[in-house]
Amino acid sequence: MNSKKKRNHSAKQIQDKLFICFCVAVTFLSVSALVVLLVTIAKQSVGHLDFDLLTSYPSRHPEKAGIKAAMWGTVWVCTICVLIAIPIGTATSIYLEEFARKNKLTRFIELNISNLAGVPSIVYGILGLTVFARMFGVFGTVNDPFVEVGDPTSFWYFRLPLGSSIIVGGLTLALVVLPIIIVSSREAIRSVPNSLREASLAIGATKWETVRKVVLPQAAPGILTGAILSTSRAIGEAAPLLVIGGFLFIRFTPANVFDDFTAMPLQIYNWASRPQEEFHAVAAAAIIVLLILLLLFNGTAAIIRYKFQKVKIK
Repeated sequence: MNSKKKRNHSAKQIQDKLFICFCVAVTFLSVSALVVLLVTIAKQSVGHLDFDLLTSYPSRHPEKAGIKAAMWGTVWVCTICVLIAIPIGTATSIYLEEFARKNKLTRFIELNISNLAGVPSIVYGILGLTVFARMFGVFGTVNDPFVEVGDPTSFWYFRLPLGSSIIVGGLTLALVVLPIIIVSSREAIRSVPNSLREASLAIGATKWETVRKVVLPQAAPGILTGAILSTSRAIGEAAPLLVIGGFLFIRFTPANVFDDFTAMPLQIYNWASRPQEEFHAVAAAAIIVLLILLLLFNGTAAIIRYKFQKVKIK
């Protein structure tokens, strides 16, 4: 009997070691592939990765081409995306977890939110084109707008329909990341122990006071991390911006949220699709810049998570 137990124990140890070896091998292959891609892109970008790349506009001559317009377009679009998606996503997750009644309707909403998190981004691009850019044709066309106020070169310009503008790009990207923010925020709120809620309610705090002063400070690391990582995904999205009519070649920075725009993924796509090898090198340099921006976002998420993990209930 003892020998049988020893054999079973030995077999389990062998299985554990094999599984660990498998995990290490898969991790090594993934990291190796990433390193090869980064080294290849870095070698290809030599000669174009300089300060002029950041301060120059796109050009038909690769030695003069830059990403200034695309970089500022990305900043505008992602700023609008953050200002819309994070408050709405956080508020929705708080309502669903803390205030909504658990019935068939809420379960249906939760199921749809989870499904929307896996929908391809190009579908959101079609939705943004129909709802935001064209507004179902109710307000005419961009060339013949129903409402137009101010000078198109002014910051305070306004028109309906919205057209292929920066605000439409931000709204569309907000749709892309909103389900992800809701799901990650709900998981963060759900991870807060119920004992903290019960203790707060027991000393006379209201439901909203408990959520605001107890639940949110404890869930803040997960909420902020999910929001920032979702935003970093929005930075690299190209398909929905192409669908709504984002431009591939622009030689100016936006003046207002209704202005035409391009973004770094669109600019990279434009250069990479050209037959000239010189433009491929410029695209590689732009990819390095985009990766640096993504690393900054991800690093910020890690720092914020580490900082808020030390937050104590006051």
